[in-house]
Amino acid sequence: MKTGLILAGGSLNLEFAGRFLEGKDFYKIIAVDGGLAALKELCLVPDAIVGDFDTVDHEVLNQYRQEKEILWDEHQPEKDETDSELAIRTAVKLGCDSLVMLGATGGRMDHAIGNIHLLYSCLKQGIKGEIVDEKNRLYLIDSSQSFRAISCYGKYISFLPLTEQVKGITLRGFKYPLTKKDIEIGTSLCISNELTGEVGTIEFDKGVLICIESHD
Repeated sequence: MKTGLILAGGSLNLEFAGRFLEGKDFYKIIAVDGGLAALKELCLVPDAIVGDFDTVDHEVLNQYRQEKEILWDEHQPEKDETDSELAIRTAVKLGCDSLVMLGATGGRMDHAIGNIHLLYSCLKQGIKGEIVDEKNRLYLIDSSQSFRAISCYGKYISFLPLTEQVKGITLRGFKYPLTKKDIEIGTSLCISNELTGEVGTIEFDKGVLICIESHD
C-alpha cells in the first residue's frame, strides 16, 4: 500500500513518535501547519506542507521554504476546512491509499473529534486511515474484521458507533462476547473489551464503528 504520514498540529510526544516511526517507510510525508515543528525535531523532510501557517514558527517555516522539492498548499486562516482535512486531500492527490496521522488527538478537543470524523471521508474513498498516539490506535470499520493479539496496539479493544446505529454486532474470541446485538450512539457497551486468545473477530450487518486499540 502507498501509505502516507500526516503530522498534524496537535501536541505530540516526540519520544513516542521517534519510536513509532523507526524502521517505517512512507510513500509520502505531509506536514500540517504546527506539525512542522515536530517534523523538524524528528529530522524528516516532507513531500508536502499544508495549512494557513498561523501556529508555526516563522523561522522553522523559512527553513523548509529552502527545500525546492516540497509541494506547498497554502490557505488563508478564514476557510471552511481544517488544515487536517486539507492535508488528507493533498495526500490523496499525491496517490496515497493509506494514511497514518500523528499529532491528531493532543490539544484542542474540537480538533481531535474533528480529526476522528475526517476518517469517515477516508473510509468513503476506500482509503485506510488511522490516528495513532502514545496510547491509542484509532480507525473506522464498516465490515467484519479479525484482531490478532500479536499485532494489536494494546490489550484493550473498544467499539463506538459513528453512525446513529450499528446493527447485528457479533463478537467472538473476546472476553465480553456479543451475538447479533444492535447498539446506538449514547452507549458504552463495547468499551474496553479484550481478546481471550490469539484471535478475535467482529461481524456486523450495518453501520460504521470507531475502533480503538489501546493500552494504559
